[in-house]
Amino acid sequence: MLGKRFSPRLSFITHLKKNLAFVRIILLSSLLTPQFVQAEYGLNLPEGVTSISRDIYSLHMLIFWVCVGIAILVFGVMIWSMIFHRKSRGAVASNFHESTAVELVWTLVPLAVLIAIAFPATKVLIDLENTEKADMTVKITGYQWKWQYEYLDEGVSFFSSLDQASKDATRDIVARDKHPNYLLDVDNRLVLPTGKRIRFLMTSNDVIHSWWVRDLGVKQDANPGFINDSWAKIDEIGVYRGQCTELCGKDHGFMPIVVEAKSEADYKTWIAEQKEKQKAAAAAGDREWTKEELMAQGQKVYSGSCASCHGVTGQGIPGVFPAITGSPIASGDVKTHINIVLNGKAGTAMQAFGKQLSDSDLAAIITYERNALGNSAGDIVQPSTIKSAR
Repeated sequence: MLGKRFSPRLSFITHLKKNLAFVRIILLSSLLTPQFVQAEYGLNLPEGVTSISRDIYSLHMLIFWVCVGIAILVFGVMIWSMIFHRKSRGAVASNFHESTAVELVWTLVPLAVLIAIAFPATKVLIDLENTEKADMTVKITGYQWKWQYEYLDEGVSFFSSLDQASKDATRDIVARDKHPNYLLDVDNRLVLPTGKRIRFLMTSNDVIHSWWVRDLGVKQDANPGFINDSWAKIDEIGVYRGQCTELCGKDHGFMPIVVEAKSEADYKTWIAEQKEKQKAAAAAGDREWTKEELMAQGQKVYSGSCASCHGVTGQGIPGVFPAITGSPIASGDVKTHINIVLNGKAGTAMQAFGKQLSDSDLAAIITYERNALGNSAGDIVQPSTIKSAR
C-alpha cells in the first residue's frame, strides 16, 4: 500500500532528475562549444561597407546611447527612492494629484527627446529613399526560389540560384559540415563595381520576397506587380552575402544572395565576359543538338530548376508535388509537355520557365524528363521547337 501510495511522487522525482541531467548536458555543451562558433554571434549591428549602412549604424548607436541615458536616469531615481525613502526610515508618501508641473515635465521632456531623435532619423530615412543620380541600375526579380538580375544599362541578365554543393549537402550531413558557406552560396553572383552609385529596382514574379544584404545596408521587399527601389555605393572590394527575408514558400531558406564587389576595371571585364556568354547561349539555340548533349544538359538543368519540387529521382512529394516518373505529361503529347514547362500551370506551384531558361536549356530539360527518371518516351526536343512554341 505504501509503495502504491508514494509511487506518483517517486515518479515525479525521477522525471525531475532526468530533466535536470538533460539541462546539465545542454549547459556543458554550450560551455564546450568551440570559440570560433561563439564568435559568429555578434553583440551589435555591423557598420557595413556603404555610406548608407554606416549612417544606419550611427543612427542606431545614437538612439542606443539615448536609451542608455534614459535607463540610467529612470532606474537611478527609482533605486535612490527605494533606498532613502523607504518605510523603515520613517518616510511617508506624499498625497497629491492634478499637479500641473509634474504633468508638464513628463509630457515635455519625452517630447523633446523624440524631437531630438527625429531630426537625424528623418535625415537617414530621406537618404535611404533618394535613388537619384545613379550611375547604373540593376533590376532584381524574385522567383520561387531564385533571383533574376538584369543590368539595364548593359543588357546583361541571368538567374542566381543556390549552389549545387549546398543542394547536395542538404542530403549529406558530412558534406554540410565541410561546406564553408552552406546555404549561403550561389551559382551566379551579382557582380557590382565599387565607387559607383547603384540603383536597385525590386519586384517579384510570384509571391512576396525580400532582398537583404546586411553589409550593403539594403533590405527591400520584392512585391508582385510593384517596383520598390533602393541604392548602395560600395566602398570596399569583397564578397557580401544575404538572404531572402520574407517567408516565400517551401524553399525560402534556400534562396541566398551573394554580391561580389570588384574594381571598375575588373567589373568591365566581367561584363564583357557575360555578353560573350549570352551570345554563345543564343547561338546554341540555333543549332541541332544530339540526344546525348540534350540529356547531359537536361540533367544539369533539372537538378538546378526542378529537383527541389519533383525530387532528384523524379518521384515528387506525394500530395504536394507530382512525380515526373510515369507522369502522363512526360510520356504523353510532347506539345502539352512543352506548353506546361513554358507557361506553367495556373492554380499550382508549377512555374512558367519560359522567361527563366533559354531555348536550349528548355529543350534539354524536356528531353531529359521524357527519357530519364523512369520514363522512356524516346523522342527528343530541339531548341528550334521551343523557339517556335514561345
